[in-house]
Amino acid sequence: MILADTRHRLTRDDAQLAARLVARESGQDLAAVEGRLSDEGIDAVLDDPALPGALLRHAQGAHASFTLFAYVMIRHALRQAGEADRGLADYVSAIVLHFGLRDRAHRIAEADDQVYDAIWQLYEDVNDPDGRRSFFVRTHLGNYALWISGIFPDHIEQRRWRRGGPDLEYYEEMGRRGFRLAADHRLADEHGLSTLYATAAERFGILRSALNNVSDALFFPGVQTPERLMRQVRDEARWRRLS
Repeated sequence: MILADTRHRLTRDDAQLAARLVARESGQDLAAVEGRLSDEGIDAVLDDPALPGALLRHAQGAHASFTLFAYVMIRHALRQAGEADRGLADYVSAIVLHFGLRDRAHRIAEADDQVYDAIWQLYEDVNDPDGRRSFFVRTHLGNYALWISGIFPDHIEQRRWRRGGPDLEYYEEMGRRGFRLAADHRLADEHGLSTLYATAAERFGILRSALNNVSDALFFPGVQTPERLMRQVRDEARWRRLS
């Protein structure tokens, strides 16, 4: 089960590297940045607006762990989109970290033998008679929809135009549905996850859009297609109306 624990998996080395990068990028005295780290905790450094650029521009940034890099980029993308909840940044970055491993995106758990190749297959199993498995399927439906629509929006759009596949709105709806169903499951209450899942369902569109920005800039940069431009314009107009 994926938890909102990315910051808790950051190490002392991650914190020290982040402090050095912030000091170098911003021109602040390293002792002052380390003082903030000591007095206010790691969030004071992780949230510094100088850190994302420092990770990309300075040679030291190449030594950052993927955990640090993923959290910082996703956290700042979410903040730019108007989402300040650190718990959501923890959770979304945890999804990216987990689903980047082997075939994890296609299995509801490492020990589960069922492989899911399409989102509708997951939806068919949300009411599995095994309560624990039903819970995992529901959470995975939300997680998988966010992963696919967040990291690979161009692939979705191209497949839609070429093969008549589902659009991003379909993935958003299925993702919201998965998180809502997960929030309503008794195991969500037992694990203290009901609020997290309910919030992820409510703000799914913002989470997806923020991940798109990370993907466009870092994972698939330099791509110039009509589909990408249309998506970016559509999302910008959408969030402007809601702001």
